[in-house]
Amino acid sequence: MGNACRGSFNHSKKEQPPANLPLVSMNRTSTNQSYYVLGHKTPNIRDLYTLGRKLGQGQFGTTYLCTELSSGIEYACKSIAKRKLISKEDVDDVQREIQIMHHLAGHKNIVSIKGAYEDPFYVHIVMELCSGGELFDRIIQRGHYTERKAAELTKIIVGVVEACHSLGVMHRDLKPENFLLVNKDDDFSLKAIDFGLSVFFKPGQIFTDVVGSPYYVAPEVLLKHYGPEADVWTAGIILYILLSGVPPFWAETQQGIFDAVLKGHIDFDSDPWPLISESAKDLIRKMLCMRPSERLTAHEVLCHPWICENGVAPDRALDPAVLSRLKHFSAMNKLKKMALRVIAESLSEEEIAGLKEMFKAMDTDNSGAITFDELKAGLRKYGSTLKDIEIRELMDAADVDNSGTIDYGEFIAATIHLNKLDREEHLMAAFQYFDKDGSGYITVDELQQACADHNITDVFMEDIISEVDQDNDGRIDYGEFLFEWTRHLGFAESRAKAMQLPKITSHTQF
Repeated sequence: MGNACRGSFNHSKKEQPPANLPLVSMNRTSTNQSYYVLGHKTPNIRDLYTLGRKLGQGQFGTTYLCTELSSGIEYACKSIAKRKLISKEDVDDVQREIQIMHHLAGHKNIVSIKGAYEDPFYVHIVMELCSGGELFDRIIQRGHYTERKAAELTKIIVGVVEACHSLGVMHRDLKPENFLLVNKDDDFSLKAIDFGLSVFFKPGQIFTDVVGSPYYVAPEVLLKHYGPEADVWTAGIILYILLSGVPPFWAETQQGIFDAVLKGHIDFDSDPWPLISESAKDLIRKMLCMRPSERLTAHEVLCHPWICENGVAPDRALDPAVLSRLKHFSAMNKLKKMALRVIAESLSEEEIAGLKEMFKAMDTDNSGAITFDELKAGLRKYGSTLKDIEIRELMDAADVDNSGTIDYGEFIAATIHLNKLDREEHLMAAFQYFDKDGSGYITVDELQQACADHNITDVFMEDIISEVDQDNDGRIDYGEFLFEWTRHLGFAESRAKAMQLPKITSHTQF
């Protein structure tokens, strides 16, 4: 149900917390009985907490900073709009997320739930505040990184997996973004968040719905026949990234990523792998075993010599290129989205007339932003056969500010490649946007200013400049910008084609 205690959101748009509304009838039938998502009446959250500034926004609701009146302790409050809970499945998802958070309560590396409350229009989940930022950003900021440190982090991550599995819970959406720090000073304050895709399972139970994130999804999930072993695979992917800075299964299209996952070839030949210990590679092979029945369990991973306390993980520094790749992996997606957004804003009304109509048709509640459900319903009406995981990937690709919804500018940006609107005059307009002083070059300061303008944080621009800057003069000229667009920023078109997204015209009907 979205990042509940994300600490790295930075939205300039002011949004007031939900108003303290009187209890009214929320009938779903013709009876006069009030409707409760939680199944019972709860205390008024505003009698217990004050709701403050917005921390972030997800698919169903908004997360606010909140303060307990009796103690002054700060928490995160995720307020889920009940009007967004359209189907019984949506309601079940909210109920299950709360149940699972209570079920896992007490583990030191799982975000703790304080309580759940409900009024006529919102369900409020109050939980531990994680303000220390994301795992990868913390690693990059440290600047010194060893195999032993990677082993310590992996032990925490897999420890969470073991705890979940021992209590009959499968997470199903493990990824670096779903591990946050409670504070910036303690690397061991790492907490797993976001149990919106998590489910209870019984031994031997088989699941068939395809969920998760493309880089991290297990092959058996793609084959629609999986169990908790899929979480171990995902933890193995995170470990591979922790040691190399890049995911093991990579391609320019989502289908290409899935094909690579199903082939299962792991690259241990490229840098930095020749310098990584054999024990680490042995563990990765056993976590990324293609046969789930032969894959290590979470408990077995924790017993591996590379992981266990006083284990064999070396304490020598990893190749600095690993940190550089981590920076790049984190920053390039943000830069790509921002460049697309800039181009979108330079297009004429005539060029985007059809896209404008499609956006209005999808935005069924006229909120000015498209939710996941609205995007899914709109694509279905057009005849699209995209899977939910593909629609979620499209949503993530379009959502520049990580708000959990797609606003008008983001929607136009996401369809630029598909509609052949990235012509050179538009690329020049994007370049000129970044080139604030009109010097003919883009500098680090100018990129950082552009990020600030678009509310994008934690981007390490020096490393992006150094990669794009072919003549090593510390800045980006137009030729280098065009080359980078083709090499890194231009993959969205091939991805969209692989996903078989509809070509949008002004005659599109819904």
